[in-house]
Amino acid sequence: MRILGISALVTGGASGLGLGTARNLTQRGAQVVLLDLPGSAGEQAAAELGATFVAADINDSEGVEAALDAAERNGPLRAVVHCAGRGGDRHRILDKDGTPGPLDAFAEVVRVNLTGTYNVLRLAAARMSGNEPLQEERGAIVLTASVAAFEGQIGQTSYAASKSAVRGITIVAARDLASWQIRVNTIAPGIMDTPMLARLRDDIRTGLAASVPYPKRLGTPADYAQLATSIIENPYLNGEVIRLDGAIRMAPR
Repeated sequence: MRILGISALVTGGASGLGLGTARNLTQRGAQVVLLDLPGSAGEQAAAELGATFVAADINDSEGVEAALDAAERNGPLRAVVHCAGRGGDRHRILDKDGTPGPLDAFAEVVRVNLTGTYNVLRLAAARMSGNEPLQEERGAIVLTASVAAFEGQIGQTSYAASKSAVRGITIVAARDLASWQIRVNTIAPGIMDTPMLARLRDDIRTGLAASVPYPKRLGTPADYAQLATSIIENPYLNGEVIRLDGAIRMAPR
């Protein structure tokens, strides 16, 4: 699918991977709507990019619908890149005293990363289903998992579970939506240089970068954005989970 002139929605678009993707899409000529939480830097990001910002939680169906409405004011919704999510709770299954990890903390990570992903997926697909085919497809959706979906580390039970589920959804969604001519793919990033990682000490960041086989650096939002845009453009890419990680394989801790 060509990027020039299409209407696209990027969730988590106020910072990090989402902002990088929104920047790439707007530079390529797409009309972009950013969806991010109230209180985020979404307004500033949208003003910088010449995009539109809608404040909403991805689990709030009315809020997501409002963002989709805004996107459709730019034309038929052709592309969604879903970057919104959260990190894990870092709880062990059992603590040092043998006390089980809190269930509510686990459920909250799953609510955001898995239920929120499904909410965006189902609502976006419903909008795309009414499109006239463009170059033999109605739309393309890119989801975000993590290398933790393959090698979750100790303390990442909730995060790994939620991202593994996104990985599992991908082929099912691609098959399910094939009759509607909607493609679904997922990117599984490795260690990315996002605002969350920026809070770490410089020596820790340097150590993380050194753990990547090649190139020996942290991944960037631009790396993610380039892949997301390529997925949208390639009409034969469907049902895939693509690792974007410099060949890293995560250690147990």
